[in-house]
Amino acid sequence: MPNLVLTTWLPATPAACFDLSLSVDAHTGSMGRHRERAVAGVTSGVMGLGDTVTWRATHFGLPFTMTSQITEHEAPGRFVDEQVSGPFRRWWHEHTFVADGGGTLMTDTVDLVAPLGPLGRIAEAVLLTRYMTRLLEQRNAWLRESLDTSA
Repeated sequence: MPNLVLTTWLPATPAACFDLSLSVDAHTGSMGRHRERAVAGVTSGVMGLGDTVTWRATHFGLPFTMTSQITEHEAPGRFVDEQVSGPFRRWWHEHTFVADGGGTLMTDTVDLVAPLGPLGRIAEAVLLTRYMTRLLEQRNAWLRESLDTSA
């Protein structure tokens, strides 16, 4: 069962939203506040099936490194990124894109499992799910603004 589902309307076609969501540069731009940067794998441009990227970022005042891979890629409607190595016991993030009027309805579905067994489950319930929801909302607002100015 996913930990969170977030739906965001974006002012562009599914194809434009799909490509921007797979852009390493867009991700870096949207997460600048957390000093997130790509340090290995695909470090710039648009990712494709099988591609990996290793991110370094600061969250909760601590440095984190996470490598994720695009494990499913069905342009322009859906892709999945999954953690290969990093802070979570599991990170699975599905992105879907459906045409909606003059734009696209984008849905983020995330299934995450924190480390540390029972302590991690408490952290998921109390802190992590809310924190990740806010990060996705921040990223999606950045995507919406970027698509708005390019239209």
